[in-house]
Amino acid sequence: MLPVSVFIIAKNEADRIGDTIRAVRELTDDLIVVDSGSTDGTQAVAEELGARVIFNPWPGYGPQKRFGEDQCRYEWLLNVDADEVVPPRLAAEIRALFAHGEPPKQAYRIGIAEIFPGEKAPHPLAYTLYPVRLYRKDWGRYSPSLVHDRVDLNPGTKVGKLRSVIHHWSVRSLGDQLAKLNRYSDQQAVDLEIRGVSIPTWRVFFELPAAFIKAYIGRRHALRGTYGFLTAMNYAISRHLRLAKHYEKRRLNGLKGSRSDQD
Repeated sequence: MLPVSVFIIAKNEADRIGDTIRAVRELTDDLIVVDSGSTDGTQAVAEELGARVIFNPWPGYGPQKRFGEDQCRYEWLLNVDADEVVPPRLAAEIRALFAHGEPPKQAYRIGIAEIFPGEKAPHPLAYTLYPVRLYRKDWGRYSPSLVHDRVDLNPGTKVGKLRSVIHHWSVRSLGDQLAKLNRYSDQQAVDLEIRGVSIPTWRVFFELPAAFIKAYIGRRHALRGTYGFLTAMNYAISRHLRLAKHYEKRRLNGLKGSRSDQD
């Protein structure tokens, strides 16, 4: 076992969290699942596979991951989501980092490659993000943002990059994807309000087609044929909803302010 804690946030992930846990449970003796109220038996699946399950009401992405960090015993942390799997090649690469003691850097970026339904592995040109996922918690913590899923590192942190990637099974179905993105757009609209950000109204008219091009061409969904077209449309709709909800909040707040002035 490595001197690394692995933590996972989850809600209603019983159908896929088993693969996530099985892929990492030989790396650590400190495996934590932070559950925000699953009703499908996620907790039982995780506990049966050796995870320590802790309930925490959903506070947003960043705060939930910060809560997860606080439950970990070791200084080194590996974060994976409940729809992600660490393949054997990546697990071996992580082991190699600790083969001779402390790794040379304090944080490591790991590629997250998306896999669509019907695929067994990421497409060779699959869209891949490279966030920090393996790090020392005295050198970085997850951002407290409700929606921005990133580790904020201390100045001077040495950051490496692993060659292997995490497999990201992000889409159960088109309907589930759209529902998830719709919920996420609610939190994005709230986050914009909290931060005092005001996006120009004219963007409402262009956000959907621009976001579609970003996903279909920029994120290479076009490589997945018709299914890629449909997932790109879902992404575009979610970005439209983010701005629509943001505009609606601004409009309603403005109307409340007008009524207060009249009173």
